[in-house]
Amino acid sequence: MRARLSDIARQAEVSEATVSRVLNDRPGVSADTRQAVLTALDVLGYERPERLRKRSAGLVGLIVPELENPIFPAFAQTIETALSQSGFTPVLCTQTPGGVTEDEYVEMLLDRQVSGIVFVSGLHADTTADRERYRRLVQRPMPIVLINGYADDLDAPFISADDRLAGELAVSHLVALGHRRIGFVSGPDRFLNVQRKLAGYRAAMRRELDVPEAELDELVALTLFGVEGGEVAAGQLLARGATGIVCGSDLMALGAIRAARRRGLSVPRDVSVIGYDDSPLIAFTDPPLTTVRQPVAAMANAAIRQLVDEINGHGAPHSEYVFSPELVVRGSTAVLKPEKIASPVA
Repeated sequence: MRARLSDIARQAEVSEATVSRVLNDRPGVSADTRQAVLTALDVLGYERPERLRKRSAGLVGLIVPELENPIFPAFAQTIETALSQSGFTPVLCTQTPGGVTEDEYVEMLLDRQVSGIVFVSGLHADTTADRERYRRLVQRPMPIVLINGYADDLDAPFISADDRLAGELAVSHLVALGHRRIGFVSGPDRFLNVQRKLAGYRAAMRRELDVPEAELDELVALTLFGVEGGEVAAGQLLARGATGIVCGSDLMALGAIRAARRRGLSVPRDVSVIGYDDSPLIAFTDPPLTTVRQPVAAMANAAIRQLVDEINGHGAPHSEYVFSPELVVRGSTAVLKPEKIASPVA
């Protein structure tokens, strides 16, 4: 037992006395330290004492649309950590094309008698989808929280990034660098976040450059999300003389950079590109991507606080909680060279 205590203490970077207090479930240990010791137990392959195994307050479902876009694993990891710290066991459900649908996952989670469900960028973000599926959950009642998407006729808590502000921040940055032909690339406009970013883009272009609607229509290209979609849409805008491109995601921005390079253009010397999300590793692309950071940690932790309150019967007002994004300037944007400045299209 002595050796085990020392191994655990070394792994958790605490004293053996602290390990002993945790294993015997005694007070005087902070939540973070207690978790570090329990994690060390798991890492070293020791079984937790019986008294420490009965900590789970229940299962909570976490449904994300995919894992290819690194922003969704970032959300999943933060949400799972917050759930574990609140005593809940997360059940991750990942959708893939042609695989299990959101509705099928919900049925599966209900069969497992989960305590609540977190939806990240689910069908609630699609303005053409039927919201009745969520109303049925609320009426059960099943505590739910919905991230990035909003419906004013659904009585549930929503957590969103301020997508309209994101569009405005990106345009303002490019205008400050001297760009006038600024394009917008994003996914299908049936998604609320796309509609909001586009509204912010249009508002900033009218306010700062007085661009007429007809020209704005030429500078907008909506396509499929992802690198390939971003490349196709950006290629269209580059052919129309765009020198700056605002993208609906970091992956689409990487596609825009690829489109520019295939036309012999340099980013940012000839074309400036801005992404959205600030996904993990995006700072290490070539060039490092200027992007609008989605406040993942703040949003995820707020969502779990809301959900736990709902589970415990102390739900806050059911409305949309909006978090401000942040412009992160890196190497994919630069001052526009004077010879590149074009007069507005008539």
